[in-house]
Amino acid sequence: MAVPKRKMSRSNTRHRRAQWKATVARLTPVVVDGVPHLVPQRLAKAYERGLLRPDG
Repeated sequence: MAVPKRKMSRSNTRHRRAQWKATVARLTPVVVDGVPHLVPQRLAKAYERGLLRPDG
């Protein structure tokens, strides 16, 4: 496990964390009950199997 050799300042820590950005989920078209929906790609199989229900 990596262990820091010296304490990182609060300023540097917050500056590093500020660079993190969320990515937009890739949407995949899925047909549920004859109605097409755009769902996140990682959940497409769950929607196709009926484990999840799209809103609306």
